[in-house]
Amino acid sequence: MSDLLRKIDERTKLAGTNRLEILLFSLGLDQRSGRRETFGVNVFKVREVMRVPPITSAPEMPASVEGMVSLRGQLVPVVDLVRYVGVETDQKPQIMIVTEYNQHVQGFLVEAVDTIMRLEWSAMRVPPDMVNVQMAGLVTAVTELADKRLAMMVDMEKILSETTRYDDSRMFEAIHAIEQPKNKTYTLFYADDSATARAQIQRTLDALGVKSAHANNGKLAWEELQRIAAAAEAHHELVSQYIQVILTDVEMPEMDGYVLCKNVKSDPRFAGIPVLMYSSLSSVNEHMGRAVGVDAYVSKLQPQKLAEAITFHLKLAEGEPVQA
Repeated sequence: MSDLLRKIDERTKLAGTNRLEILLFSLGLDQRSGRRETFGVNVFKVREVMRVPPITSAPEMPASVEGMVSLRGQLVPVVDLVRYVGVETDQKPQIMIVTEYNQHVQGFLVEAVDTIMRLEWSAMRVPPDMVNVQMAGLVTAVTELADKRLAMMVDMEKILSETTRYDDSRMFEAIHAIEQPKNKTYTLFYADDSATARAQIQRTLDALGVKSAHANNGKLAWEELQRIAAAAEAHHELVSQYIQVILTDVEMPEMDGYVLCKNVKSDPRFAGIPVLMYSSLSSVNEHMGRAVGVDAYVSKLQPQKLAEAITFHLKLAEGEPVQA
């Protein structure tokens, strides 16, 4: 077995264990606060880390986009994360983190990288209101490190949507043309810690005419799903009469999407309810999702494909003819 396959196999075993690996990095000493904050990104989103290469500027680039670099023949946009976050420092970024998620490759300029650490999602907490205000909703989770530093996970979907010329209006127009299941009002329950992702999910459901309920992380989602199941039992009804599809992100504080799916699939009360995984992570993570029983995997920032997956499973549940 190659080293790459061994690494994939090792990390695949994290599925359902509520653990993750994060790369820690810093953006420099902020002259306003006198602090050097620590940030984190899921290792699965990191393709490589390198010294900042020559960057070619381009006209009419979105704010905070420094320009483009050529990596092995591929043109990659580069975001100055220091400028994007608003850190005021005299230090020039020395490192570029190359990431791949949502089927996009992009570079992020940072001051320095620290280390890769493995921890449990239960150690990642919902950011306090003060952090949300200070970071303008950029942070999705926080954790305290052994040296008492606070590490903040950044909302990569938010950064991508705000630093690319991403126009999904045509996709939403196409959603209205999708043939809907007949003769029933449907409800989908979704869990995602990114406000940007939640907004897009809700917009997709509105276009489909599907009702919804949601939670901001896996732990809250499981608590709410158990409440729904208990209410169904009390009325001698099936949970599937309340919700017909469950949609979950992977990366969420306190409980990740793998554990949420594992919990749902091991509870007979949720029998027959499909679980869709909506994630920005790579195909390796699709394999991890399958390992815990996920019924379908959809990449984020693709509302039309999300709508098609939701419609497919609603029709399947109703016994309507579907095309795989």
